[in-house]
Amino acid sequence: MVHFPKVQVPKVRVADLRPKMALGEILTFAYDTFLSNKVRFALTALGMVIGTASLILVVTIGMTGKQYVQRLIQSIGANMIYVEYSGGAQRITASAADPLTVDDMRAVQEQVPSVTYASPLVVLSERIAAGSGKEKDITVMGASPEYQRVRNLITLSGRFFDAGDSQARNKVGVLTQKMAEEMYGSVDHAVGQIIKLNGLPFTVIGAFREGVDTFGQSEVQDYTMVIPSTVSRYFTETAAVKQIFFTVASPDDVIPATNHIKRVIQSRHRPESVYTVSNLTQLLSVWDKIANALTFGLLLIAAVTLLVSGIGIMNIMLATVSSRIREIGIRKAIGATNREIRFQFLAEAMLISLIGGILGIIIGLAIPFSVRFLTAYRIPISGLSAIIAIVVSSLVGMIFGTLPATRAAQLDPVESLRYE
Repeated sequence: MVHFPKVQVPKVRVADLRPKMALGEILTFAYDTFLSNKVRFALTALGMVIGTASLILVVTIGMTGKQYVQRLIQSIGANMIYVEYSGGAQRITASAADPLTVDDMRAVQEQVPSVTYASPLVVLSERIAAGSGKEKDITVMGASPEYQRVRNLITLSGRFFDAGDSQARNKVGVLTQKMAEEMYGSVDHAVGQIIKLNGLPFTVIGAFREGVDTFGQSEVQDYTMVIPSTVSRYFTETAAVKQIFFTVASPDDVIPATNHIKRVIQSRHRPESVYTVSNLTQLLSVWDKIANALTFGLLLIAAVTLLVSGIGIMNIMLATVSSRIREIGIRKAIGATNREIRFQFLAEAMLISLIGGILGIIIGLAIPFSVRFLTAYRIPISGLSAIIAIVVSSLVGMIFGTLPATRAAQLDPVESLRYE
């Protein structure tokens, strides 16, 4: 009797004999399904297109708004600090006003090292002859030559008065662009004209405009004439000034210099007197909060759009599962696992979402690019927003495709084959 050695036969599970679907095969199958129902799936993906494009445009709008305000503040004077007398506390005993003076400006220049330029501002009103027997009310501002640098004023014709004009008390002045054009036809024709203030003849030596249009919300009005502050003293009874403007060397110096200037000013006046020391950093901070709130509100609208489109994907996939019950039964009968069925329908949902997301990203980026191409204005474009959009669209497909995919995977193969 011959004895054969025992051979170890590996155990084979029934599941191992089932054909496996490769990842590429599942994706190909999902793509073929998409092509066979192009119109239905395209309409479903449209919601993702709109939601994703909205997401990118919302971020773009928020960045554009912040960039615009930053450029506005830089044009007005990013390093500018201005001081104004706000009055004093109510007292029973009558007391004289305690306004700012040129001596306050000089004290600040001596005690605050970061201050580079300074200018007092005296504001007066006058009615002048505007030609053809007409008269016009204008604002006359007395300032130092440094006022041009502090406020970033742009000279359009002629020149701004200088230190020599101020020291010699020359009766000269510069006009705003609108005033020069309306009174003399153009900024060039305004140079050399004579304007009488309280009977004193002043020669127009230039015309200017602000670095950015402030829509009349700054101290410079449409009809404004700026003259040397040393000459404006001819028309005032005291040495008081309405405001004092300062410029510091760096934007980093604005906050500490503001506090230092306030201490210097307050130390030179009565304790009950109130002085407002402001800078445009505060305005930028307020605008940042407004822009962030606006962006957040718009993002919520975009999120609602994405939510609606996600529900649309879920509905269409549930309808797809219902119409393909027999197909699911056949696939399970030949060996497809619940996991493969689930992944197949999840891949179809994500494919719809990703196609819509990619088209939405293209549209969302194309609009700012077209504005850049058609105009000189450069809209900031965030690549991060495109990455976030594609991630969000993938998550929407995954989240809202899970329920239909799970339902398809849980179908009984025998019942599915009987389904008509």
